[in-house]
Amino acid sequence: MTFEQIFLFSLLGVVFAFLVWGRIRYDLVAFAALIIAVAAGVVDAHDAFIGFGHEAVVIIALVLIVSRAMMNAGAVELIARFVLSSGRSLSTHIGFMSVIGAGLSAVINNVAALVMLMTLDIEAAKKAKRPVSRSLMSLSFATILGGMITLIGTPPNIVIAEFRGRALGESFSMFDFSPVGLVCAVVGIAFVTLIGWRLIPETGQAVAGDDGEAGLFVVEAGVKEKCKFIDGPVSDLYPLADEHDVTVLGLVRRGKRLPGFSAGEELRKSDQLILEGDPKSIEAFIGAAELDTPGSEEHGGIRGKSLVLVEAIVPDNARMVGRTALDLRLLYRRGVTLLGVSRQGRRFRERVRKLPIRAGDVVLLLGPESRVADAADWLGVLPLAEKSHNVIQRGKALFAVAVFAIAVAISVMGFVPLAIALAGAVAIYALFNVVGAREVYESVEWPVIVLLASLIPLGLALEESGGTKLIADSILSLTGSLPAWAILAILMVVTMTLSDFLNNVATALIAAPVGLSVAQGLNVSPDPFLMGVAVAASCAFLTPIGHKNNTIIMGPGGYRFGDYWRMGLPLEILIIAVSVPAILFFWPL
Repeated sequence: MTFEQIFLFSLLGVVFAFLVWGRIRYDLVAFAALIIAVAAGVVDAHDAFIGFGHEAVVIIALVLIVSRAMMNAGAVELIARFVLSSGRSLSTHIGFMSVIGAGLSAVINNVAALVMLMTLDIEAAKKAKRPVSRSLMSLSFATILGGMITLIGTPPNIVIAEFRGRALGESFSMFDFSPVGLVCAVVGIAFVTLIGWRLIPETGQAVAGDDGEAGLFVVEAGVKEKCKFIDGPVSDLYPLADEHDVTVLGLVRRGKRLPGFSAGEELRKSDQLILEGDPKSIEAFIGAAELDTPGSEEHGGIRGKSLVLVEAIVPDNARMVGRTALDLRLLYRRGVTLLGVSRQGRRFRERVRKLPIRAGDVVLLLGPESRVADAADWLGVLPLAEKSHNVIQRGKALFAVAVFAIAVAISVMGFVPLAIALAGAVAIYALFNVVGAREVYESVEWPVIVLLASLIPLGLALEESGGTKLIADSILSLTGSLPAWAILAILMVVTMTLSDFLNNVATALIAAPVGLSVAQGLNVSPDPFLMGVAVAASCAFLTPIGHKNNTIIMGPGGYRFGDYWRMGLPLEILIIAVSVPAILFFWPL
């Protein structure tokens, strides 16, 4: 072994140890390793930062922004009405959510797909009065499986595709991953639906409970001419309100609140409905019922530019104590709407904008993020960082989907590279305020970008030094006279095990050149081995640290570290068993 090989193996071993340890951020570990490699001379200083301009890094960043745009445009609400049903059996619910999660993961980043659906799954568990842990892990695994179906569904696919382009002159296309990915997704979803969820232990599970009435806000929403419930009684809204956990408290007409709940009153244009519920439920109900909010003429209302709902506590010394929104001229001065007030679960008959605010109230502010922050500072209220909600721009849902579909189509047809097509889609989203300027940068998971950009030069150095060939030769010598399909299975098992404890991007970067070298050593096509690495790097089901989706659900699901392998181990064995023959069928040796 040469000095370069020894140094790089030692450095990567230390990096992997720190990544498994997890006490230091993985992007800092990777970046520090890159600087050390440059200082030692094993990575040329001129090549140190080529990873930041690598096409795989750019595509991953753009996919994350596109995912944010799809979330802002309300892609979830197009399917939510079919998902939230407490009447389904648990297996049916898990199967339904898993199929939807896998489908979304195929077209947007699988982390974004989980985030979009996790709230719906928790809401469904609450309605069914069952522990959310019974279904949340299945949803996480399904979104991971769905990400394998297309190039942009998961970062390892992007890494593998770009590696093939550099090594063999042509990268994998958008749907080259689909045949094998679909087989794995279908089999995996069938497993988590019928068997997997039953393996999760009862102990330590989080139960979806009721937050009580303390977090409920009283809100006013206007009746527009386009409202589908206009000219009908207020009671027609009750089923939709129940579906969204919102209570219709009454009606305001010509500035006066009508007595009682006004269930039999005919809904007219310019009426104001009095609603009670939590912020997310109210926002979803307003969109589903095609209502409007006060201040829409100022900031575009629910269908305007990128808006946020922010909950804020009113302290004793706040400017708004004892004053109303009208007194403060909040909308005129700050371009922000006081959408609702929560007063320790107590209801009030005053109109929201005419209600004198008390110390201890929690107010719900609606407006562009920068304006809401300025208004909160001016009012002297204390925003709750964890209680900020993005407002969905439902009127732009079809537009966002169409832009994304066109971008994918022109890339698949070969008119422009995928990175350029996605960049064009992002530019259009920003131009039409589907994502705000700040959201473009906030959407990118910068630690993952730094990790990938830092490891790319290290991976190249390992490959150029002959390190990956050395690993491949070792694998071939250990496997002896085994057939190629068995060596492929062993490579996938090793890669899958690494991915359970390391970041899947890091695993793909190291395993891809090893897979290529093994294939060259066997004198067979490299494609089955690259495809095997892509599948194995994505399938991290044994631990909560192998894939970010598993980390995200750990808290809400009340899972312990040891809960994951109960469903994850048989699933990984099943994926190996079905993916190897599928790979060899669609990508012959």
